[in-house]
Amino acid sequence: MDLFQLSTGGLFFVKPMRSKSYVTMMDPFQETYGNTMGTLLFLPALIGDVFWFAAILSALGATMSVILDIREYLAIIISACTVILYILPGGLYSVAYTDVIQLVFMMVSLWTCVPFALLNPATESIYYTAVNEFYQVPWIGKLETEYLGRWLDELLYVDLGSIPWQIYFQRVLAASSSRQARLAFYFAGFGCVFMAIPCVLIGAVAASTDWNQTSYGLPTPNERGESSMILPIVLQYLCPTYVSVAGLGAIAAAVMSSADSALLSASSMLAHNIYRKILRKKATEKEVVCIMRVFMVVFGAAAAGLAFLSNSVYDLWFLSGELAYALLFPQLCCVLFIPNTNTYGSAAGFLFGFLLRLLAGEPSLKIPPVIHYPGCSLVDGVYIQLFPFKTFTMLLTLGTIVAVSYLVAFLFNRNILPHGWDVCSVIKESEASVPIPEIDEQAGLQINTVYINPTEIHT
Repeated sequence: MDLFQLSTGGLFFVKPMRSKSYVTMMDPFQETYGNTMGTLLFLPALIGDVFWFAAILSALGATMSVILDIREYLAIIISACTVILYILPGGLYSVAYTDVIQLVFMMVSLWTCVPFALLNPATESIYYTAVNEFYQVPWIGKLETEYLGRWLDELLYVDLGSIPWQIYFQRVLAASSSRQARLAFYFAGFGCVFMAIPCVLIGAVAASTDWNQTSYGLPTPNERGESSMILPIVLQYLCPTYVSVAGLGAIAAAVMSSADSALLSASSMLAHNIYRKILRKKATEKEVVCIMRVFMVVFGAAAAGLAFLSNSVYDLWFLSGELAYALLFPQLCCVLFIPNTNTYGSAAGFLFGFLLRLLAGEPSLKIPPVIHYPGCSLVDGVYIQLFPFKTFTMLLTLGTIVAVSYLVAFLFNRNILPHGWDVCSVIKESEASVPIPEIDEQAGLQINTVYINPTEIHT
């Protein structure tokens, strides 16, 4: 999925974002729709970054509590402070250099853990358990026909919904050329596939293990509802201590790599797009950098506080990711690829998309669905939408932006609506008068110049 996502970004989004020398992902929104609408579109991205930072801090804290047997809140505080301290001096340079070290460490550590887990006496061959039930059900599942729409919806959501994030674009916009940015995306896609292999193998090992032969005991992690913690559990109970510590280092490296990018993303957008472009337009570069560092500390502290909410933070981040897919992705497509969309269409699409997503319900927030899409069913007291409603909402949002933009422009240009009602100034350029020379037809001489509104010219 990451291969598809990064390839899509490299093919379609790198060139238009770099061609206008944008600094952040929010720049094209503010340029096309204005600062007010840009600020509204900024909120889902900001909330998503903070929730993402909190969720991965919570995951790291839970992992350390399993392997090192330390208090979870201590791991969260230490991790948050570490990220903030090494980002503050260098910004993107700190993130880039530390990410290289973290990536190498993560790659070596994870692949080192795999053979120890596979060769543990309590583990059956993953080739046999892939299709045969042994200790547990086969780890290669089956895709039921009725769930096909939901799987496609999740696939598109994970791939396309990951594009409208500053984390995604900050490396693109910092690259020396479009070609270099595209190559980085393509290589990163294959790198993600390579790094996903040990994770899949570790999951297969967990499903092929007789946990009663380990100190973990029965019931299995799946039966205890601890499937989300399967990586640290496998490292702790199926690998030697020194190997599990190395695996913990790999997890910590992955978390730090994501955390620093999220923190830099949120603070840079707020400093550049809100503080510099709206609150203080004459701010110097040094002042903006200082403000960005202040925001880093604030967001880091807020994310660490949210991390104590554990799984609920992940649910909130997942929901904010859905909002980015339903609301920001169609907006980004419009500003980059569809000419003449305007603020009215953007606002209508944002409000309509948000309402439509809310009416679909959200089990994690205990919001029941008002719209029951085809295939909606009640399972254990919770409504499950089998229809690909996330992608459906995204497409309707996209259609609303385009339709309302062109409709409003048509109504103003045809004088069906008074120009005084154009509070967003979307016809400002078309209202500009152009000089039309008045010609004496008999003498063939120009005798006067009359200024005519081009919207009043009819052929």
